[in-house]
Amino acid sequence: MIPLPATARPALALALCAGLLAGTPLAASPTPVETDAAVPQHWPSGPAYTDAGTAAAPRYSYRDVLADPRLVALIDTGLAHNQDVALALANIAAARAQYRIQRAALMPQINAGGGWSHAEGEGTMLGGATVKGNAYLAEGSAAYELDLFGRVRSLTTAQRARYLASVEAARATRLTLVADIADAWLTYAADASLLTIARNTATAARASVALTTRRVEGGIAPLSDQRQAELTLHGAEADVAAQTTALARDVNALRLLTGAEVGPANLPADIADADTRLAALPAGLDSAVLLRRPDVAEAELSLRAAKANVGAARAGLFPKITLTGVAGVASTALSALFTGGAFAWGTNAAASWPIFNGGATKSAFRLAQAQRDASLAAYRKTIESAFRDVADTLARGGTIDAQLAATTAARDAAADNFRLADRRYQGGVTGWLESLTAQQALYAEEKALVSTRLAAASNRVALYRALGGDDPVAASPGN
Repeated sequence: MIPLPATARPALALALCAGLLAGTPLAASPTPVETDAAVPQHWPSGPAYTDAGTAAAPRYSYRDVLADPRLVALIDTGLAHNQDVALALANIAAARAQYRIQRAALMPQINAGGGWSHAEGEGTMLGGATVKGNAYLAEGSAAYELDLFGRVRSLTTAQRARYLASVEAARATRLTLVADIADAWLTYAADASLLTIARNTATAARASVALTTRRVEGGIAPLSDQRQAELTLHGAEADVAAQTTALARDVNALRLLTGAEVGPANLPADIADADTRLAALPAGLDSAVLLRRPDVAEAELSLRAAKANVGAARAGLFPKITLTGVAGVASTALSALFTGGAFAWGTNAAASWPIFNGGATKSAFRLAQAQRDASLAAYRKTIESAFRDVADTLARGGTIDAQLAATTAARDAAADNFRLADRRYQGGVTGWLESLTAQQALYAEEKALVSTRLAAASNRVALYRALGGDDPVAASPGN
């Protein structure tokens, strides 16, 4: 290090700071890429759709849509204990840290150090002179890359987009969990209804078997009537066993989703008990509501990251300029280390420019462009898939009420037909086959009604999921 005259130190310090902090990037970012996807401005219309109205989709929470307190309690538990959510939150923390690491490259890197050495013979260099014996040194250094072509800033922009994409990925995980818990809860309710129907059918079949047995023993009915009644009984008993297993599996699924035990108090008695508090969502006619969806937001942020990487790769074609500076004190005596004459400084500037590397730099630029184009295609495909998802859900919602009404009427007619057929059989007016056919038809219609009610309730959950769930939470990288 070269000793610095006292009168020149303030001016040099000012110049050094200006040189370290002055790197204003030139415009080397890529040209903006058109990201408009070929998506209709309005939802589909036709016989399968109801009039969604002219208002935009409302703001809502799962507490408003899936409003049953028992279901809300399970969802709250799942959001607190589910391991997929915990993993997503950890990914957010990691992405935030990566962003802050990359952002630090925009600032000068400042280090401090000190040392002591002892030399004999030819000695050691200290302050431009050869010194034998003790040598003491305390210094600070600063290094900074002049981001003239925007390489570091583009990398920082890309990392920030990746961080925000991880936030949207976590929101997608949260949305999926909420919908999965609701679907599992409704499935339990439907299976509970089917179990009740199977038990009631088995009870009625036992009475029929007892009746036909007495009629066979009395010589009034053939043995085939008894065997047909037994077939219905055994089929219902098999359904009771199957539905009992299904209920146990439903509880296991809820336990996995919530990450906790699921008590009977939080479970519905049947499908009619489960869907009474679920709210319907008007989708509105503005397809811009798709931007709420976390998968669309994540794809858009990934596209931004890919575009920023193009800027970084393009900047790699230009020179890379770095400034370094060192300033400190050096002395052969520890007591004189911080005296005025011990101050020394030094600066250095370096530039590197790839001349020939087998085309690797240009290929990296082309790779970044190809990845940007792939991200653009993925973004457009995500929007198109989201539009179809919402349209399919609206189509199901537009017809499910009519199907539910028809299925309910069919079940009522089947119940009345079985009642009349059973009375005619017990009165000896008709044979057992008519009563058996009516009983089987009633059993099928009751199961169909449960399936339709489950579809209607699940459609509300599907629309909540398709429209993006709860309002997006604003995410900031922080300081």
